[in-house]
Amino acid sequence: MNPVIPLSVLELVPVSEGMARSTAFDHTRTLAADVDRLGYKRLWVAEHHGSTTFMASASSVVLADLAHHTERIRLGSGGVMLPNHAPLMVAEYYGTLATLYGDRFDLGIGRAPGTDPMTAAALRRGEPDLNSFASDVVAIIDLLGEPRSLPGGVRAIPGEGTNVPVWMLGSSTGGAQVAAALGLPYSFASHFAPQQIREALQVYREHFQADVRTAQVDRPTVMAGANVIIADTQAEAERLFTTSQQMRVHLRTGQLGPLLPPVDDLSTVIPEAALQFAGRPDERATFVGTAQTVHDRLSEFVEEHSLDEVIVTTYTFDPQHRRESYDALAQVWGLPG
Repeated sequence: MNPVIPLSVLELVPVSEGMARSTAFDHTRTLAADVDRLGYKRLWVAEHHGSTTFMASASSVVLADLAHHTERIRLGSGGVMLPNHAPLMVAEYYGTLATLYGDRFDLGIGRAPGTDPMTAAALRRGEPDLNSFASDVVAIIDLLGEPRSLPGGVRAIPGEGTNVPVWMLGSSTGGAQVAAALGLPYSFASHFAPQQIREALQVYREHFQADVRTAQVDRPTVMAGANVIIADTQAEAERLFTTSQQMRVHLRTGQLGPLLPPVDDLSTVIPEAALQFAGRPDERATFVGTAQTVHDRLSEFVEEHSLDEVIVTTYTFDPQHRRESYDALAQVWGLPG
């Protein structure tokens, strides 16, 4: 049976070949209104820099725009890559969003730079170790909490008193340790790094602290990422998935660029030596096929890892196919839209 848990959407504002960058934002606005109507719980925007594939570098700005085009769905970062930002600035940005639009925002925080080393260096923050990263997360929680000043009289204005919910993101046991120690809900990036999901969730659940002052939830709370493409037939879904496969290869081999059209045979567009990076439609956190097939496999994924929520991402060359896939998933899952 389908464990009735919420589904959410992860959005990176992808650009397809031949598409103007401004048009990519138009399609994201339309998608946001769609998933809001369909009953998805959250729409998170992931921060990426220096990418010609994704336009989500200024995620808080994108979220402010999407707030104008949605009514119910929670919006948030999936996430803010903390090595790129001072904690005070993060608290100010997301405190401003909460002040403008009310309690509709989540603040997902991650440790990765979200870009290549040269661009990361240009962002001028560096890569903190686990302890300093955890200290920065605590500072953000404090700045968003009840009005008080940090040492030196530092305050987040606006921001203080908004209590924007904080999530910890991760793709390994490092983020799981921080999430457990601080009592935060945990979102695991299984959509691109499923290898350590079992180990990371075990660490998180075994070491979770509900009685620390930073705790945001009273029990371990887990969201996991999944890649989904639904079409009328298995063959058509797998063909649409070749756009995502080409994207994966290009990301792994440094060939950044817009999403490419689907193909009938990947070997005609990808060298044999690079096919290993393409991924398969039957991977652990990738669900490609008809609505019922995806429903059944996604339900097994939820049950296997005792998930509280799934955040779904879908890449297709034609934005209409992406919208149709989210629509079909909402219907087969039974979302309350």
